[in-house]
Amino acid sequence: MGKLLWKPSERRIRNSNMFRFMSLVNQRHQQTFTDYDGLYAWSVNHISEFWASVWDFVGIKASRGYDQVIDNESKMPGAKWFPGARLNFAENLLRFRDDSVALIFKGEDHPPIKITYLQLYDKVARLAKSLRACGVSPGDRIAGFLPNMPETVMAMLAAASIGAVWSSCSPDFGIKGVLDRFGQIKPKILFVANGYFFKGKNLDSISRVAEIIKDLPSIEKVVVIPYTESEPDISGLRDAVHYKDFRAPESGLSIHFEQLPFDHPLYIMFTSGTTGLPKCMVQSAGGILIHHLKELVLHTNLTREDTIFYFTTCGWMMWNWLVSSLAVGAKIILFDGNPFYPHPGVLWRTAQDEGITIFGTSAGYISALMNEGVRPGKEYNLSTLKSILSTGSPLSEEGFEFIYREVKQDLQLSSISGGSDINGCFALGNPMGPVYSGELQCRGLAMKVEAFDENGKPVINRQGELVCTAPSPSMPICFWDDPGNKKYQAAYFEVYPNVWRHGDYILINDRGGVVIYGRSDTTLNPGGVRIGTAEIYRQVENIEGIQDSIVVGQNWKNDVRVILFVKMAAGKELTDDLRDRIRKTIRVNASPRHVPAKIIAVPDIPYTLNLKKVELSVKKVIEGQAVLNKDALKNPDSLDYYGGIKELLEE
Repeated sequence: MGKLLWKPSERRIRNSNMFRFMSLVNQRHQQTFTDYDGLYAWSVNHISEFWASVWDFVGIKASRGYDQVIDNESKMPGAKWFPGARLNFAENLLRFRDDSVALIFKGEDHPPIKITYLQLYDKVARLAKSLRACGVSPGDRIAGFLPNMPETVMAMLAAASIGAVWSSCSPDFGIKGVLDRFGQIKPKILFVANGYFFKGKNLDSISRVAEIIKDLPSIEKVVVIPYTESEPDISGLRDAVHYKDFRAPESGLSIHFEQLPFDHPLYIMFTSGTTGLPKCMVQSAGGILIHHLKELVLHTNLTREDTIFYFTTCGWMMWNWLVSSLAVGAKIILFDGNPFYPHPGVLWRTAQDEGITIFGTSAGYISALMNEGVRPGKEYNLSTLKSILSTGSPLSEEGFEFIYREVKQDLQLSSISGGSDINGCFALGNPMGPVYSGELQCRGLAMKVEAFDENGKPVINRQGELVCTAPSPSMPICFWDDPGNKKYQAAYFEVYPNVWRHGDYILINDRGGVVIYGRSDTTLNPGGVRIGTAEIYRQVENIEGIQDSIVVGQNWKNDVRVILFVKMAAGKELTDDLRDRIRKTIRVNASPRHVPAKIIAVPDIPYTLNLKKVELSVKKVIEGQAVLNKDALKNPDSLDYYGGIKELLEE
């Protein structure tokens, strides 16, 4: 069991949105809940009553109310949510139209740009008028190949105001990676920036855009946003227009928000694509809106007075999640660039300068801070900071303890876990509850998450498959171009009919905390014992001299043996003494079963474009199988080293 690291004060509990929501439920449904456990149990057993209460509590703006919350609580997939309701996603995010700050953009070597809610509405109105003039209508796809900049938010909101469907890739995607995604959904309008900055370098996007649009005949207009230079040359792009010439010149326009069904498509999100073409997950406007607001308002305790930041690109679902904070009226910090440029504390200086209250990042970033010896709490004034969120991969117990030791003692650390599939979380933070090292605080309200054993039965205090046994509104309404929902069924419902199998390996303990052990399809099975890869990463990542690692199972003599690859820090070598120390650390802190049969130094660790380690691809390479889609990787050349390693042919 993890160590208790933090408990909220009684005052903090009673001032939380979660406590206020619990009080509403108690009053409305004659309940007497005093803690999260009771509220959670009620939420998963009273799905309709719960979501109706959320609708009212977060103030969903709709021109027509719903006839019922859900047509069938036991149907997955295909349950219809809030039939009869008519609303617009963008209208909900643009409900505030005053002089308070909506967006602050900070890019490498760029002074901050501030945009108020009133200015944001005006800019979106001008874009929406231009899109309508291009013939954009509900259901059309609008795509962005863009940095995490204000214009990306504006383009998405303008598209959503019409009922068009938004999809985006960050500018570090390669040409094939973009075509694998946008080629399937056939966008009508493409928003691009002329380039972007990374580690102080000015990187061009125009040449790649020229190649991309050659194979995207559906695109009728390319809108080029100047970023790295004020007047980029777009003469080599067909159907291209400068952003300033595309956007309607008038100010003071009103937006006509199309009133659409709750399940009208809003976003198309993509899987990583490491096993073939990325799957295109279509998510509904109403489902994303109410699910995000549940997580932001209740689990993250976001208010209008907060300043929220998440280190993300617009190719990751955390961008979509962050932008929904506009519906609460909070101040959003957008950052584009390298989080260690020009120095390792750049994000913490931003937290200090902008008074960030909710700071979101990845477990990998926290691990990198530890390796760099950064001590944010000693070096910066973080007095406004009240919460840190971490996702992308499991955060180690040492990572938890680092935050409380080196960042701030009195804050809520929420390790959160979900996926692009639901554009949200299965397990996340609870402002009313304690934080234990290595644990996600709770399962999300109304997310009927369980750990299934090898017999498909729910277990507590034992590792198992993460499943969800009740529908939630942000689950995809379909996959794009998927007749008969065959791909959708195969992705989540093939193993357990009518039960969502997510593909994570987890443990739910008897106090409601959740521990993530990695992807279940990369679970190791030495001697028939299932081991989550995260259990090994937790031990390895804090050993001095090791910068990164990846662990896989190698089929060997009718069994599986554990192979650990390590990327050494600059100037460090993998010696026999270090190998012994690694094995001892894993044996003592995990178990003898976890100890790798081989520990091998490699020059780099392969990651997807969304910064997830690709254990399956490494396993394929070491066993002589082809990796179908290297373009889904951020650093595809790194895989080359793993083929033909002599040590893997030896005892």
